[in-house]
Amino acid sequence: MTTAITNLFSGTVSKTSTGEDEFLVRVDGNGPASLEKFRLILSRDSIRAAARGVLFRHMEEGRIVVYLNKQVAFAGHVSFCEPVGESPLGPIRLEIESEDPTGVIDWLTGGTPERRAR
Repeated sequence: MTTAITNLFSGTVSKTSTGEDEFLVRVDGNGPASLEKFRLILSRDSIRAAARGVLFRHMEEGRIVVYLNKQVAFAGHVSFCEPVGESPLGPIRLEIESEDPTGVIDWLTGGTPERRAR
């Protein structure tokens, strides 16, 4: 699980046991550097537009919460999924807190087409 997460994000990794064979792996990052790998993968895999739609659908006041397929993340790619049922090993929960979640989404996905055209 740690590899799947560190393939996508940078920051301080902590691992906590939540049961007999279950662990919570958390990456705490501060600022854009922690999301730089994620941003580059969205661009490399040509899924920025699709990611933009998913991120906006899951944006709340001050945060974005989405789920990622763990097996796909292990391979160094991004695939969004539902919280239950779509990722056989369980999903990775990505929570981004920001005073400007729209700005974060713009940065991650390359902005709106109107902004790129200028």
